[in-house]
Amino acid sequence: MLLQALPMDLLNPTKTLKQSPRLLQSAPFNSPPLFLNTHHLPTLTLSSRSRNKRYLLFRIGCKLKTSKDRQNKPMPKKITVPDAAPSVSEGNEGSPPEFRISDGISFVGFFRKMPRRILSGLSNLPLAIGEMFTIAGLMALGTFIDQGEAPDFYFQKYPEENPVLGFFTWRWVLGLGFDHMFSSPVFLGMLVLLAASLMACTYTTQIPLVKVARRWSFLHSADVIRKQEFSDSLPRASIQDLGVILMGAGYEVFLKGPSLYAFKGLAGRFAPIGVHLAMLLIMGGATLSAVGSFRGSVTVPQGLNFVVGDVLGPSGFLSTPTPAFDTEVHVNRFYMDYYDSGEVSQFHTDLSLFNLDGKEVMRKTISVNDPLRYGGITIYQTDWSISALQILKDGEGPYNLAMAPLKVNGDKKLYGTFLPVGDTDSSDVKGISMLARDLQSIILYDQEGKFAGVRRPSSKLPIEIDSVKIVIEDAIGSSGLNLKTDPGVPIVYAGFGALMLTTCISYLSHSQIWALQDGTTLVIGGKTNRAKLEFPEEMNHLLDKVPEIVGSGDPLNGLIGQPITIDSSLPEQSESITGEF
Repeated sequence: MLLQALPMDLLNPTKTLKQSPRLLQSAPFNSPPLFLNTHHLPTLTLSSRSRNKRYLLFRIGCKLKTSKDRQNKPMPKKITVPDAAPSVSEGNEGSPPEFRISDGISFVGFFRKMPRRILSGLSNLPLAIGEMFTIAGLMALGTFIDQGEAPDFYFQKYPEENPVLGFFTWRWVLGLGFDHMFSSPVFLGMLVLLAASLMACTYTTQIPLVKVARRWSFLHSADVIRKQEFSDSLPRASIQDLGVILMGAGYEVFLKGPSLYAFKGLAGRFAPIGVHLAMLLIMGGATLSAVGSFRGSVTVPQGLNFVVGDVLGPSGFLSTPTPAFDTEVHVNRFYMDYYDSGEVSQFHTDLSLFNLDGKEVMRKTISVNDPLRYGGITIYQTDWSISALQILKDGEGPYNLAMAPLKVNGDKKLYGTFLPVGDTDSSDVKGISMLARDLQSIILYDQEGKFAGVRRPSSKLPIEIDSVKIVIEDAIGSSGLNLKTDPGVPIVYAGFGALMLTTCISYLSHSQIWALQDGTTLVIGGKTNRAKLEFPEEMNHLLDKVPEIVGSGDPLNGLIGQPITIDSSLPEQSESITGEF
C-alpha cells in the first residue's frame, strides 16, 4: 500500500531532481535514537533564512511489507548502529575501558583499589610539571658531570677542599649515583613517579572525559540549548533537514523524537590518552636502555681483531648477553678522506665479522653516522689515531715504530715517534724525530731538532738525515669504535612517533550540536573545545543551508512539523520507495 507523507524539505525549483529521494522517517517523540545516513537522504539547497516564497510539494509513496513477509521476526525496539556510541542510559551503567597489565589484574582495577586521596595527589598538574622539570634538571646535570669515570677522577675534579658552589663534592656524585646518572636510583625514581602521575591522570580525568563525550546527550529544553556558546533559532525549519546537512559536514547525527544531537572530532578527546601512553613508552624505553644495555669502546690498529664480548660491559641489572657477543671483528683497513685544504673530512673502517667457526658473516665499511648493525649490536665509527710508522732504514727493514699521542699547545691530534741513531746503549741517546697530524704526511727532524723534510707514506722517496737513509713505507692508523646494545631504542622511537601523531590529533576540535523542534521553530545550540572563533562561522554557514518549510499562508501549514506516523501493526518498512511530484 502507499503511505501519503507530508513534504519534508523544499527543493530548488530551478534544478531537476535526478532520482527519487528516499523517505526520511521522523521518529515518534518517545522512540529511541535514530542514526541518519546521508546515502539515504535527499540533498537540500534552499535556505530557510532566505525570503524565497516558491515551493515545490511532492508526495512520497512507501511500500510496506506485511506480517506475511516478515514472519517470526518481531519489530525491533531500537535501531542499532555498529560501532556507535552507547545511549545515555547505557553509558551510566558502564565502566571505563580496562587495560590489562597482568593476569587477573587490570589497569582500572589496580587504581580502583588505591585511596582517592592518593589518586588525586598523583594526578595533580603542578606536581606533574614539577616532576618533569626535576627530570630535565637531572638530565642537564648528567651532561655536566662526566659519566662512567673511575672514582679517582671524581676525587680530583670535585675535591672536598674546594667544593663546587660551596657544597658539591665527590660524595654527592658517588653517593647519589650521579656518575651514572641515567641509571641512578634518583633518576629512575623520578621516572616512576612521573609515570604514576600520568596513569593516575588518565584514570581520573581523561577516561571519564572520553566516556562522557561518547554518550548520546540529548537536550529537551529550548532554554538550555540557548545557553550554549552558540545558539540560534530557525522559525520555519525541519530538524530532519538539519540532520542531513550536518551529516554532509562530517557530523555524527542522532535523532530522538523532536531532539537532535550531533558531534564530530571525537578523536581529539582520545588524543590526551594517546599522549600519556606515548610518554610512558618513551620513559619505559629510556629506563630499559639505562638498566638493560651494554656499552664499550675500543681503539684497534689496522689488521688486528677483537671479540665483541670482551669490549662490551653491562650498564644495569637487566643487561643480558646475546649469542652475538661471541662474534670476532677484524679491522681490514682504516683510511681517511681530506678536504682540499688538507684537513680530515671523514674516516672509514672496513670491518669483517666472523662467527665461532671462523666464517665471515658480514662485512661493511663504516664511517661517522653510518654504523654497522648485527645481532642487536651496533658498531659506530667515533675516533681515529695513528698507531705506527713502517719505515726502511738504510735499505733494511721494514721496521714498525710505535706512534704516541702528543699534546703541544692544545693540539689534540699530534702523534710522534723516535728513531735512535748511534749507540743505543748510551745514556744520552739521540735520534731522528718524526711527527704526524694525519696519515698523509710525516715531518722529520734531525738529532739537533732541526727540520729535515716532509715525506708522504708510500711515496718511496728516501730522505737522508745524519747519514741515515730513511724511506717512509706506510702510516698505520687505528680505528676508534663504540659498541652498544640498546633494547630500548625501538620503544623510544615508537613513543616519539606516537607522541607526534597524538599531539597533532589533539588539535582536532570536538564540536557538539543540539537542536529541538518546537512546532515549526527549530532551536539550535552548540559548543566546541577548540577553534572558538571559527565555530560560529561554521554554524552560520551550515544553518544558511537549511531549507525553509511552507509559509503561514500554505494550506498545509497546520500539519508542518508533525511527525509522520505509520501503523504500528506493520512490522517493518520496506526498502522500496517511490516518489511522485
